[in-house]
Amino acid sequence: MGRRVVVTGYGVVSPLGNDVDALWKNISEGKSGIKKIQADGFQDIQTQIAGFINDFPAEEYFDKKELGKYDLFIQYAYAAAKQALDQSKLDLDSQNKERYGVYIGSGIGGITTTLENHKLLLEKGARRVSPFMVPMMISNMAGGIIAIKTGFRGPSFSPVSACATGNQAIGEAFLNILHGYSDAILAGGAEATINPLAFAGFSRMRAMSTNNDNPEKASRPFDSGRDGFVMSEGAGVLLLEEYEHAKNRGATILGEIIGYGSTTDAFHITSPDPQGAANAMKRALEMAQIHPSDIDYINAHGTSTPEGDKSETKAIKNTFGSHAYHLKVSSTKSMTGHLFGAAGGIEAIITLKSIMEDIAPPTINLENPDEECDLDYVPNQAVKTTINYALSNGFGFGGHNAVLAFKKF
Repeated sequence: MGRRVVVTGYGVVSPLGNDVDALWKNISEGKSGIKKIQADGFQDIQTQIAGFINDFPAEEYFDKKELGKYDLFIQYAYAAAKQALDQSKLDLDSQNKERYGVYIGSGIGGITTTLENHKLLLEKGARRVSPFMVPMMISNMAGGIIAIKTGFRGPSFSPVSACATGNQAIGEAFLNILHGYSDAILAGGAEATINPLAFAGFSRMRAMSTNNDNPEKASRPFDSGRDGFVMSEGAGVLLLEEYEHAKNRGATILGEIIGYGSTTDAFHITSPDPQGAANAMKRALEMAQIHPSDIDYINAHGTSTPEGDKSETKAIKNTFGSHAYHLKVSSTKSMTGHLFGAAGGIEAIITLKSIMEDIAPPTINLENPDEECDLDYVPNQAVKTTINYALSNGFGFGGHNAVLAFKKF
């Protein structure tokens, strides 16, 4: 094992609050951030609910000129990164920015920008397409803008691995610091995909919940009445730092990352293979050099899809054996909805808060458990419990799996 990697800052933009304190309060109280969509264009789509953000304080982070040049996913990413940096109290003027990196991914990138400019092209011609369209839509631009604004000149990486994106960005950043290539990296994910095309696509796949009359009850992981995930938007970014580097500058350490497991199912484009997820958890435990029985809590991928939740339950049993029944496992997507590429960033932060506060957050809407989902999913109310070690799971279409292991500092 190389150097130690700790977390010294984090930030979020989410349907349950635009800073970590607001998010954690709502998560620990079991609040839902899912609402009915009132915007035009969704009326003929089966799903009309989402975890959308309508109170993002963009003016706190950007001037008006910048807002016209940055897609929403870029805005969310920078806001979360700025919060993480502010909390870390990293003095950017006195540090070697060649040793600082940016690992920010997005599952889909600036799809709304693409759609708006396609409409302009069809209705008004090529000369009306924005010259900023390309840098607004490409998925790596969230990391690019963060680097420009911070001056970080170290390594940069923008994974695109569907719903495993955020976990993969954090895991790869962890490895980079572990092996001595960087001293600090801003890592996480951002997503802003709530538009009619994305909704129509996922609806045609029958992947999303159609419980439009009860938005707050629609995301119900591990419940026998679940009928699909609920799409959400936002960003979650952590500042990872080498331990001695953080200690020498007197940083407040929020937690430690000790393991990362990354695997591929090589099985099916959308259906999961529980073996792939189990292998990722086992690799994270091996790298962390801990026994499966050391884990106290898992922040599950738990999307509320019929197959996904059963598959993850099987994977947890495969990994932990009899200890699976002594673990606290919860899906906070029951409250946030599914943030795709941003899910891993936000859930890593929730996992860290769970360890810091010794609270396992609930899986809300778990009223009639699926008989194939028989673990302790912390139904409906948070539980006070000692959490020293925890995993955060992220699994994506295409069979991408990324699991992070965290330790109380």
